[in-house]
Amino acid sequence: MIVTNAVTPPPEQALAFFSAEEDGPFVMVNLLKFKPLATYADGSDAALSGRDAYLRYGMAVRAHIERVGGRAGYAGPVTGLMLGEVEELWDMVALAEYPSLAAVREMVSHPDYQAISVHRTAGLAGQLNIKTKGSLA
Repeated sequence: MIVTNAVTPPPEQALAFFSAEEDGPFVMVNLLKFKPLATYADGSDAALSGRDAYLRYGMAVRAHIERVGGRAGYAGPVTGLMLGEVEELWDMVALAEYPSLAAVREMVSHPDYQAISVHRTAGLAGQLNIKTKGSLA
């Protein structure tokens, strides 16, 4: 199995994801890996950790998830691995429930969301976003 962390999907991967047949609510499992230090395009906050930059995003994104009818779920640090083997553990796991693919598309295209995404980009070394069927209930 090849596992590749990425910060943003290549256009063809994003197109395939958002072009999939709409099948209702889903939970996105986010496996997050942080940069040691945040890297903002404008050079600001050079001493801020990647984790802290991402947490700025994490605190603000909840309102965007709720605005499109979703809800943020569990988020917490990865502390160990009981089964399987990876070269390096992810730093954090976060769950978010969305009512539809259209809701996610609406959220990520909104200018206010795009404004906060600079913190996500500054803080993340990479991540996996795994779409699962079902709800957090």
